[in-house]
Amino acid sequence: MSIPNDPMMLLSFVNLKLRDFYSSLDAMCEDMDLNKDEIESKLASIDYKYDPQLNKFC
Repeated sequence: MSIPNDPMMLLSFVNLKLRDFYSSLDAMCEDMDLNKDEIESKLASIDYKYDPQLNKFC
């Protein structure tokens, strides 16, 4: 699956998926065959970090 390359679009995409479909970032990455480190790195570049308690990047 193709995911957005732009960090702000990626943020919106990932948080929507986490909110509506997945209980964790690990579950989403495994199910969608995504690279977790790549997502975290790209979102860290705009100062967003995954919060497992909230299950979103903030």
